[in-house]
Order: sequence, then structure tokens, then C-alpha cells
Amino acid sequence: MCSFTNTKQQHRWIDNAKLKLLKLVMKFLKLVRGHIGLDGKEGDDGSGGIADEDLELPFVEFLEKQRLPPKIKSIILYAITFTDYDQDGGEACKKLMKTKEGIESIALYSSSIGRFPNAMGAFIYPMYGQGELPQAFCRCAAVKDALYVLRMPVVSLLMDEQNKLCKGVRLTSGQEILSGQLVMNPSFAVQNSGSHMQSAQEGLNYLNLLGKVARGVCKTNCSASVQLELSNVLLVFPPRSLHSEQLASIRALQLSSNVSVCPQGYFVVYLSTLCDDAILGKECLHAAINALFGLSSSETSTSSNNGDPEPKPTLLWSFVYVQEISQASCDAAVCSCPSPDGNLDYRDILEMTKKLYHSMYPDEEFFPESAASVNAEDDGALSD
Repeated sequence: MCSFTNTKQQHRWIDNAKLKLLKLVMKFLKLVRGHIGLDGKEGDDGSGGIADEDLELPFVEFLEKQRLPPKIKSIILYAITFTDYDQDGGEACKKLMKTKEGIESIALYSSSIGRFPNAMGAFIYPMYGQGELPQAFCRCAAVKDALYVLRMPVVSLLMDEQNKLCKGVRLTSGQEILSGQLVMNPSFAVQNSGSHMQSAQEGLNYLNLLGKVARGVCKTNCSASVQLELSNVLLVFPPRSLHSEQLASIRALQLSSNVSVCPQGYFVVYLSTLCDDAILGKECLHAAINALFGLSSSETSTSSNNGDPEPKPTLLWSFVYVQEISQASCDAAVCSCPSPDGNLDYRDILEMTKKLYHSMYPDEEFFPESAASVNAEDDGALSD
């Protein structure tokens, strides 16, 4: 009887702790929602915005002011706002997120939930993989009379001797294509002579490099999620959670056959982390791979919901590599588009692309809305 009473009291204490934690989280979300919706103005419900001085604080300090526990704070920092570097590292942190940036990221996360009926969370992924994005651009450009030449590499640039500007390219077939502007893949650079191109291995323009990102691709036949019914899952390992020298978050995006990126019954997991050193970046990814997968079906994990060991998904195949991150650049000869970065979304790369476009065409609007698309939206609204 005494044992039963103690257990009941313990459950009551746990329930009270959960209720207190829930109140703190709800209070924080109400504060964020009030700031997002009211732009810092007092609302009818008494909720207001976040003070300007708090917006300039490091976001981790602002979360501490809200008395959020470490676990909830870590979830907000690394799984919702997608902070890269260790925010508790003080001056050692390579990039400290300010409260204003954190609130903007939470606003994006909040506005993304429930946008599509078949999406469980705030994150969606294109069918058939990200390769469909340039496919969509190709079709969009074709409508505007763009010309695509496939399987025909460019061997050199055509330069105007008088003004030293690029006027076109020469293909391997010997054909010359003239153009007023030229945008190249960031993995190629122009030699000092301005007439030939060279690959990244032969000489990339390192003045435009922003850092490195280590990437991994894994194939498995079982979900890496604790909830096995979840097929498309994003897993985040906060800084220093797997490796003593892990300075940045490691993200693992698991995709299944329902987005048409692999055969039925299999899963593809993409891993990435920012790094300064290629060797260390690969070591951190291998630590994440070892935490998620086993090399054989007999290997087990030490953590589960009920404390019993559970089998890890078997790693069927994996590959790890490092990419240089370069920013967009444009000079009198040729422009270079930005390289893929370490983010899961396209906010930064789209912003760099817009800046590159406006540097090339300062008087033009970036992807102006056409009358046809406006009419299509109106027709869709009427049909609903």
C-alpha cells in the first residue's frame, strides 16, 4: 500500500512538472504569436510584441529569459529555427543567432504548418527529388522562348577584344553561341586570360568561398525513426551531441518511396553539416551514421521508449563527401551563380540569386507575375 501511494505521488509530481513546462512553452509561443501578428503593438487580449532591445539579444539569452528548460530550448534552437552552430559556446560560436532572426524562423515554421493536407508538419519535399526544381525552371524558361542545348559541354568563352567582355561560348562541337550575359556553374572559374574555363579541381576562385559542407547519402531498408510508421523524417543532432569537436548541427533527412526517390521498401537518408575542416566534417557525419544505422541486422541500439534495446536499421550503402560553398559573383567577363549551401530550405540561395539577377538587370523585375497566373488563381478561387 505504501509503495502504491509513493508511485501515485510520483505520477502527480510528474504531471505537475509537465503542466508547468507546458505553461512556459505556451506563454513563449503566445509572446511570439503576438509579436508576429501585431508587429509589436498591444493587442485586445493583452499580448504585445517583443521589445526592441530583446530583438537584438542573442536568441539563446532571450530563451533563457523565458525560463525555458534546456531540452525545450535546444529543440527551438536546432530543430525549429535550424541554428547551425553551438549557441551556448559564447565567443567560440561562429555565428550567434539574434532574437529577431529566431522569431522570423519560428514565424516561417508556424506559417508552414497545415499548408498542405497531406503534409504532417512544416516541412515538405518535392516529388522525384530536388532535381525536379531545375526541370521546372527549364519548362518555365521554355515558355519564354529559352533555348536548351543538352549533352554539349562548353570548352571556352568568346571574348570581345575591344571591351574585354564575354560575348558567348564555344561548344565541344565547335558551334558558337552568342549571348549578352553569361552565368556559369560555381564549380568552374575563368582563367586570367578570360578565354578558357577550368574546373574547381584545377583552380576555383577561392575569394568567393564561404566555407564547406560535408554531405552523406545512405540507403537502408528500415526507417531510422523511433516511430517506424513515419517514413519522411528530419532528424537533428545538436552541436557536440555526437562528437567532441562537432561545432555545427548535423541534419539527417530520411525520404521514402512515397516521394519517388527510391524503390518501395527502401529509404534514402541525406546528411549534412557545416565544417571548416573536411576530415572533421566527414568524422562527424560518420558518427551520425553509426548512431542511426548498424552494419548488420544483429546490431542493436541502446535507447528505446521502454528501455529495451531495439535493432538499428541496416546500412546497405553509404557515401560521404565535402562541397565548397561559394557565393554568387559577377564581373565584366562572366557571372557565377551561388553553390548549394548547408541549409534545408532555399531562403539564402534565393536571396543571393535575386541579388545576382538585379546586378545583371538592375531595371528588371525578378520573376514578374503574369496576367495568366493571376487569372488562374481567380478561377481556382471561384471553383472552390
